[in-house]
Amino acid sequence: MITIDVPLWAARLRALRRGRLWSRRDLEERLTEAAGGTEPGLPADPVRAWEAGERRPDPGHAELLCRVFGVDEADLFVGPQSGTTLWHHLTGIPLMPGLFPEEEEERVGRAIERPWRADAGTVGYFERVLDACAVPHARPADLVAALRPVFAGIEAFRRDARPSARGPLLALATRDAELISGMEHEAGDTPGARAWSDRAIREARETGDPRTEAFALIQRAELVDAAEPGEIVEAAVAARERTGVPSEVGTLSRRHEARAHALAGEVELCHRCLEECLEECPEESGETRAELCAGCLVDLGRPGGAIELLEGEPAPAAPAYLAAYVLARKAHAYAEAHERDQAADLARRALVLARRAGAARALRELGRVHLPSTPEARRHSFV
Repeated sequence: MITIDVPLWAARLRALRRGRLWSRRDLEERLTEAAGGTEPGLPADPVRAWEAGERRPDPGHAELLCRVFGVDEADLFVGPQSGTTLWHHLTGIPLMPGLFPEEEEERVGRAIERPWRADAGTVGYFERVLDACAVPHARPADLVAALRPVFAGIEAFRRDARPSARGPLLALATRDAELISGMEHEAGDTPGARAWSDRAIREARETGDPRTEAFALIQRAELVDAAEPGEIVEAAVAARERTGVPSEVGTLSRRHEARAHALAGEVELCHRCLEECLEECPEESGETRAELCAGCLVDLGRPGGAIELLEGEPAPAAPAYLAAYVLARKAHAYAEAHERDQAADLARRALVLARRAGAARALRELGRVHLPSTPEARRHSFV
């Protein structure tokens, strides 16, 4: 019998918040917005107190919570889904609203206590949870908080699962670790990004699948701001040396290798990798090609060429944290070309977006933007 040390309504509130990938502050902001100035202000640290069961929301705040979550008051404070709420509360695995029917939630919950019951349905459940976590609007740190318990859940299952489920669960653990590493990178946690990348590579090697291992190595090579150029090159080369991997691995690995050579100031090696990328994938979009070459040119100290490429292509559709980084790189290029006004405008836009998106990597890139000194410029700070 599963028991918890908080009221069921408190556990359900926490599960609903986590399932939407909201921080406590996010929920407080949404409650304030939903109130529209018609309700009294929130008490101090309300969400923490509610989720700990220390204080039950008063009727006014209960109504706001139901409005924000889109549920009836009975579903939040009573509700028939106690088993589902309990296991999500205990494991921290996000309870995704409307993603699964109740019977499927209950089946996975029963298997939590008996991991040997894991089967193809369990694998499918975690696949869909990972897909749901890869959302463009969420902040990297919030995604890390959601993905870590998912990884722990997958690991708990795969240790005791029957052989038919163990392999697919191991591949999912690799994917989850890669996602966490990437989000730690975007959130500015360099040690965390490297540690989770190491874990992903170990898990991938355990699968015995060269493709899985190759993509784990590619993900390591993507940690441009968290690794030395030589380490990036090593991971990129190792990825394409794996046997039986698709051709896209070669193109992806050479992209990152080119950037590493650019960071190291190795002009000829950088150009050689870029040329090999074009030979391997001539149909690649101009947008992707321009973004890659422009990044290398900035690192090589040739901002004029980078600006020409960047201005010739439309802005890519990307998650907010990536869009902020692209803007910051563009500001960096303009600053290096001594185009102060353009650099300052782009930096301001990147700063607003980066702060809203929790994009620490973009903020770090803005720290490299040095504008020509003027009285006006000295009044601005971009980080």
